[in-house]
Amino acid sequence: MKPWPSLRSVHWTVLAVSLLISLGFWHWAIGIAATRDTAVLLSKGRPIGNNSDLYPRWLGARELLLHGRDPYSAEITREIQIGFYGRPLNPANPSDPTAQESFVYPLYAIFLLAPTVMLPFRTAAMIFRWLLLGSAAVSLPLWMYATRVRAKWPIVLSGMLLVTSSSPAVAEYFQQNLAAVVILFLAAGAAAVVAGRFSLAGILLAFSTMKPDTSGPIVLWLLVWATAGGKERLRLLWWFAGSLGILILGAELLSPHWVGRFIMAVRQYPGYGTDPSIIQVLLPAPLAALVTVGVISYLAVFCWKWKNANADSEYFSWALACVAAATLVILPKLAAYNALLLIPGLLVLLARYQALSKGGLLVRALIKAAFACQLWQWSSAGLLSIGSLLLPAVWVRAAAHVPEYTSLALWPMTFLALAITSARLGENRIAQRS
Repeated sequence: MKPWPSLRSVHWTVLAVSLLISLGFWHWAIGIAATRDTAVLLSKGRPIGNNSDLYPRWLGARELLLHGRDPYSAEITREIQIGFYGRPLNPANPSDPTAQESFVYPLYAIFLLAPTVMLPFRTAAMIFRWLLLGSAAVSLPLWMYATRVRAKWPIVLSGMLLVTSSSPAVAEYFQQNLAAVVILFLAAGAAAVVAGRFSLAGILLAFSTMKPDTSGPIVLWLLVWATAGGKERLRLLWWFAGSLGILILGAELLSPHWVGRFIMAVRQYPGYGTDPSIIQVLLPAPLAALVTVGVISYLAVFCWKWKNANADSEYFSWALACVAAATLVILPKLAAYNALLLIPGLLVLLARYQALSKGGLLVRALIKAAFACQLWQWSSAGLLSIGSLLLPAVWVRAAAHVPEYTSLALWPMTFLALAITSARLGENRIAQRS
């Protein structure tokens, strides 16, 4: 009878498998999917420039800091389009994109970009490409700490490798959106809360508001939580307010009255820059509106009920995971990079699966479906990578987007699994307060 493998050997096996998954996924992303997408765009006559989400923010920061120009102006928007698309957009051309690509960020986002404004954009984009991948990786151990998931370092390293070998990481590599940095601030802020470092948490959460649509629900939940725990927790609220105030005033000194121009840009943005939410994609409009209200209402009741939970409790972990996943399903932006918000939810479900599996068939089915969606992406990308070495290129290109078939399904599956299990948390006593 063969002895069971040691735990140490299991850890190293997991790390080796994660490395193979990573190699296969990135080969698919760069060598297959990106190549096909470029060919399709060229065949349709779509304008192709740098196609970097960083460019509108970088150009706006450069023009303000070096030349004193308003990044929200129509002139800067036109210059952004020339760099992003290769030429200004033509409203009369039906093949042109509808996204205007303007500077629709709070002005204090320029403080993050300031060190790069003297560099050529290609250099700045390369720096941020690796900074964003690093942010995605580092967010994992921070979310693990915030949700009380503990593991040996080879497993943590494997998880970081898998995070950087996922759809949101690939999106950040090609698009350089600031979402990964914002989510890193959220993860670090949540970890600081669990560690009792409320002042630091307030500062980090203030910086996360560079993308308020992405960070807003989690920040709001943590501020509500802070008001329910006496003077100690209130330090989170005061440091957040003070830090945000300094960011706003600092930007005001650089460009007076920027807040009004930012609000105007935000009002114009839904006309060209937003997508339907995943709920609106899956359901008819009236039902989608009803479900969205239901999700928000559930979240409000759920968070209010657990606002007194200790930061190091299971209840706090569940609330954090549910709010992050709910943000993704109600956010009117079907952008892969935002899926990094699923990390705390998937961590909670994976770490507590043995206990959660006792919650019934529906719970088990939803959890397995969520992880199956992610496993499909990795396995199909790996198979396509191997197939590209053996099969005709035309066959591989035809199946280039097969790994993405479950990308959006992962979002509602994860939220439903979290919502149902958290609703039963009190009854089944799956988790207890520390």
